[in-house]
Amino acid sequence: MTDIASASGDVRGGAPAIGERRIVLEPREVPLGGVRGMNVLRVLPHRNLPTIGAWCFLDRFGPADTRMRVEPHPHIGLQTVTWPLVGEIRHRDSLGSDADLQRGQLNLMTAGNGISHSEYSIGDGPVPLDALQFWVVLPDGARQGAAGFERHVDLPQVALAATEGADAAATVVLGEFAGTTSPATVHTPIVGAEIVIPAGSRVRLPLTADWENAVMLVEGDAIVSTHELALNDMLYLGDSRDAVEVSSERGALLFLIGGEPFDDEIVMWWNFAGRTHEEIVEARVAWEAASDRFGIVEGHDVRIPAPPLPDVRLMPRGRRI
Repeated sequence: MTDIASASGDVRGGAPAIGERRIVLEPREVPLGGVRGMNVLRVLPHRNLPTIGAWCFLDRFGPADTRMRVEPHPHIGLQTVTWPLVGEIRHRDSLGSDADLQRGQLNLMTAGNGISHSEYSIGDGPVPLDALQFWVVLPDGARQGAAGFERHVDLPQVALAATEGADAAATVVLGEFAGTTSPATVHTPIVGAEIVIPAGSRVRLPLTADWENAVMLVEGDAIVSTHELALNDMLYLGDSRDAVEVSSERGALLFLIGGEPFDDEIVMWWNFAGRTHEEIVEARVAWEAASDRFGIVEGHDVRIPAPPLPDVRLMPRGRRI
């Protein structure tokens, strides 16, 4: 993590604002191991920043020629947001959903109190594959509620007027951006948007000043708020901004995430997002016991076992930015 610059903020709803920031969150390579046998680039959670808005997790798997076989595994307390860049992904879950996903489409799975699912690449052998996988932590009420699954194949687009060069285009994947709202179900004020910047263009991205935001460079080159991003870096912008300027020499694909700061402390372990150590232990016991809480994903004869719990009490990971 590189803290380029920061500025203190005012007051947000009685709490101190985060203020404008320019902090680079660099991805780290993580071996998923086990039956998955894949390496991914992980941007969130960061040791100093557990959430950006309600976004609590971000992996990029690919680009690579690979045979992805993520066998059934459980989730609680979050939504999974799958955004493919290259290739097709088959999703199956314990609700009976069976959906193939490709570029420009969104799979949104709400775990609530418990769900299990699998993800496979399409085909028997290695295929080109690249995707972003996000998690969004759920607030009280939704996290104790029923599970759900949505597939959106026609997401809204918005044009962003350029100050130099050709206009940019954004796809509103989740929440609200530039006055346009995604049809996908959300439970907190949030934004998730893919943004395409043409070569030689300069654009101001509108932001909600009370929300914290971050921008990831997925492809190409980009300068965001005077900082030149490296591929797969995410620039954390803090809050207190109503816009940020982005320019690109050769063209760029960006992903913007943000939202109202998530004030609840969360305990994240494996595929679970809870509030206490005891919640995580209870969910792990239920999964290992093949409880009805997580159901069954049809078409599989194996599933991913839960790893051992650490020998220490699981504690919330606090914000240090």
